[in-house]
Amino acid sequence: MRFDFTDLRLFLHVQQAGSITAGAARSHLTLQAASERIRGMEEALGVALLTRVSNGVTLTEAGFALARHANMLLQQREHMQSELQQFGNGLRGHIALHCNASALSLHLPSRLSDYLLAHPRISLSVSEKPSHDIVDAIKNQRAEVGIIADSVPLQGLETREFGPDSLVVAAAVTSPWASSTALAFEALLDAEFVGLNTGSALQEHIDHHARQRGKRLNYRVRLNDFPALIGLVQQGIGIGIVPEKALAHADMQQVRAIPLSDAWAQRRLVLCARQFSALPGYLQEFVEQISDRQASAPDAEHHGSPQRDQSEKEAAAK
Repeated sequence: MRFDFTDLRLFLHVQQAGSITAGAARSHLTLQAASERIRGMEEALGVALLTRVSNGVTLTEAGFALARHANMLLQQREHMQSELQQFGNGLRGHIALHCNASALSLHLPSRLSDYLLAHPRISLSVSEKPSHDIVDAIKNQRAEVGIIADSVPLQGLETREFGPDSLVVAAAVTSPWASSTALAFEALLDAEFVGLNTGSALQEHIDHHARQRGKRLNYRVRLNDFPALIGLVQQGIGIGIVPEKALAHADMQQVRAIPLSDAWAQRRLVLCARQFSALPGYLQEFVEQISDRQASAPDAEHHGSPQRDQSEKEAAAK
């Protein structure tokens, strides 16, 4: 099966125009050449891609699948061309970093600004994803490096320390929870919450633990960022589960940070890769500069999380 980008672009033009004739015109091809290319794709795949109707064509199920992949491939090609052109203009390297919500909003900005100011020939793109998705992408070679919580299995990956990221319960001083010295997640399942919007990697992580207990959390309101969330918590709208660092600038006369006692909340952030020494030199330098270098001494590099390994051993012994 051999398709080129002309085939894929033609097929998308046919989809958009609703006819092979109009699709051929948009692709600057003759009708005969366009028809032969469509027929060649159908023969190579062994399925019909288009259904002829009175006023043109419609896509079959296979045709819609091809259109979806064609869009992705053409977008990736454009991104590749754009990135490679930057190398021609003096760019030394591009870093595609995947990280969880906490790393992106609370830890990265200051470290990235220092790094980028010192490295003007490096460009960077950052994508927020749940930690388990990042691990999967790195293991399957769809990504090179990520920042994740060590609460997910890390077997097969090398890690470097990035920093602590324990989760706490944020509650207004007027809340009945405010006098607690520690809280178990199980005790909070029927409470009213203030949370992050659907799609947040951290919120998906919290909701996952609720579903494991057969519950759906009751959200009074969902917001885009931690300052807005904490602002409503302070007003007594509900409680929130947030990284402890999210409360660094909160008015502690109005809000309490109560430790969450569950093991999954006692987490650290780590940088991870399949093998750090196999990364391009500029990417190794990036990892070195944004990692917690004091904690990342040679004996601190490992293939999993010591805290997590110990927790798993204790759980297995019970």
